[in-house]
Amino acid sequence: MRYTDFTPYDLVLLAQGLGISLYLFIATTLMGLMIGTALAIIRLYRIPALRQVVGFLTELLKNSPVLVQLFLVFFGVPAFFRLNLTPIEAAMITLTGNTTAFIYVIAVSSMEAVGREQVEAARVFGLTRWQVLRHIIAPQAAAFAIGPLTGLMVNQLQVTSLISVIGVMDLTKVGNILNLRTLKPFIVWSVVGLLYYLVAKLVAWLGARYEAQLRAHSAWRGG
Repeated sequence: MRYTDFTPYDLVLLAQGLGISLYLFIATTLMGLMIGTALAIIRLYRIPALRQVVGFLTELLKNSPVLVQLFLVFFGVPAFFRLNLTPIEAAMITLTGNTTAFIYVIAVSSMEAVGREQVEAARVFGLTRWQVLRHIIAPQAAAFAIGPLTGLMVNQLQVTSLISVIGVMDLTKVGNILNLRTLKPFIVWSVVGLLYYLVAKLVAWLGARYEAQLRAHSAWRGG
């Protein structure tokens, strides 16, 4: 067999690479969603010291290149703190931090979009901060946020391709290996690009469907 031939096992490699990309994308999105929302709540309730620290860190993360962050975590942190990080761990930390920063901005904007008169009215009726957050702010903020969050998720899916540079066997890394072995870049990168495109379209479709459900559920509020 010539080295330039494709084999059936290449499909297995592509599936494995796609699986790793999806795993990192889903895991870092969920963690970023939890952390980013929690940080937005800190800002909402104006905790002075934490608010300033959170604001500085999120500005730093969302305004610096992801590739630089990835190199800093993978090469810099182990050297400075005497730690051993695997490529997967470094990718997880970097993508979670970057996603958190953008979700924080979206969550803050969505919470601030909720009418303050509703919050004040709820407090007049004796609702606690937690009850106001749960029953008044969260449902409406979710409806405001789902569109920007969907766009962010599509972008972050594409950002995962950067982790191949530190040796993670994701979809892009597998594509690079197949390209070097087969010397057929047009076919290889067309397939890789198509796989990213299909997943991105699925994410966008799910986001649009969920947004429609949320807006339909809360449509009466704007009447």
